[in-house]
Amino acid sequence: MREAASKIVPREVLGSKLAEHKRRGERIVFSNGCFDTLHVGHVRYLEGARREGDILVVGVNDDSSVRHLKGPGRPVLDENARALLVAALRCVDYVVLFSEPTVQALLEELRPDVHAKGTDYTAETVPERATAARLGIRVAIVGDPKDHSTRSFFESLRKAAHD
Repeated sequence: MREAASKIVPREVLGSKLAEHKRRGERIVFSNGCFDTLHVGHVRYLEGARREGDILVVGVNDDSSVRHLKGPGRPVLDENARALLVAALRCVDYVVLFSEPTVQALLEELRPDVHAKGTDYTAETVPERATAARLGIRVAIVGDPKDHSTRSFFESLRKAAHD
């Protein structure tokens, strides 16, 4: 098994790696998220995404995009730590950092077969649904019901600290 750090690939290199997998007939699945502290919901989401194909690529929001999306005090873990944690999961083949608010540009660049999103989305609410449809990328909603989140995890920690 490859070391986790070797799974973190620069964006400009990832396309050629995926092209080789596609030449071998392997189905590429792309998923993404902030992963600001890895929790069970993330693991179930990524394992569900992996079941949609042969190779799982995970886009991890860089620090600036997490701050923009989640607000002050976030991320708790820096982008390199978050990328390494995601890369350490057995179901993940590649991790790439990105700074855009959505992954439309990555879908354009990487052209995966499947774009996997968590159950906090529906086929109609996936931000990249039009791009995926135009490129012939199937959207899959995967993972368990969204009854846990990093935000609620942090709230539980705050409450526990005051008890």
